[in-house]
Amino acid sequence: MEWEGGRGGGGVEDRRGMGGGVIAGGGLGTLALALVGYLFFGIDPSTTEQVVGQFSQQQQQQQRGTVGTPQDRDGRFVDVVAANVNDGWSTRMKGYSEPRVVLYDRGTGTGCGFGQAAMGPFYCSNDATVYLDLSFWREMETRLGASGSEFARAYVIAHEFGHHVQNIMGLTEKVERAQQRSGGRDNRYSVALELQADCFAGVWAANAAAASDGKVAPGPGDLEQGLLTAKAISDDALQRRATGRVVPEQFTHGSSAQRVEWLKRGYRSGDPKSCDTFGRL
Repeated sequence: MEWEGGRGGGGVEDRRGMGGGVIAGGGLGTLALALVGYLFFGIDPSTTEQVVGQFSQQQQQQQRGTVGTPQDRDGRFVDVVAANVNDGWSTRMKGYSEPRVVLYDRGTGTGCGFGQAAMGPFYCSNDATVYLDLSFWREMETRLGASGSEFARAYVIAHEFGHHVQNIMGLTEKVERAQQRSGGRDNRYSVALELQADCFAGVWAANAAAASDGKVAPGPGDLEQGLLTAKAISDDALQRRATGRVVPEQFTHGSSAQRVEWLKRGYRSGDPKSCDTFGRL
């Protein structure tokens, strides 16, 4: 994937090295279970947010890191990709506003409660921020069987930006209301939200070279690496790895086939209008 020399300015706040804080009291076991649930079972971050939101206000206070262009390679990569994704959506969506991007390690305060690395990358709609612990990239490759390519990493970033787009569109709130009406028993809405974010990531990839300064672009074979990652972090793959069985009723992100289908659809069309995952509900 081409990206070096690309324009930065992705609104990155770097909190790495600041420490993750300490969770006190008897809720540690509950929090740990909720966070590990995302990594191994694909539990939606919004579910985890309800759990971590129960902890004290002091533990939820946001840390403040350095805002600007990170100096290390991984940080610069995030900054350049974020700027490119923002440029792409700014030209396709009226009223688009750029999210913040926070890099952290171990744990950090968020507008949705206390975030930890085991949650994986996530978007918090309360503060319109994408949170990335970059150790997840290594986790994807070494433990989950995903691709270690830069495009696969960019796909993960673009997926979280897709959730920001959904938040602006009002879809996040609608899904939350629908899930509340079902008492949390109907996972179709969560799956549709995640698959649409995959499709939006594909739309970004298809148009990356046309955005910004033209120095960010997928290379030959990159899409295949993204598809490999989509399969690896799908619900059925994560459930099979964790328990040896697949329970579709507990899906929150979609099956391997679904995630591949919608990432491909966005990439081939290059049009957000092709990403109506909710029309199939």
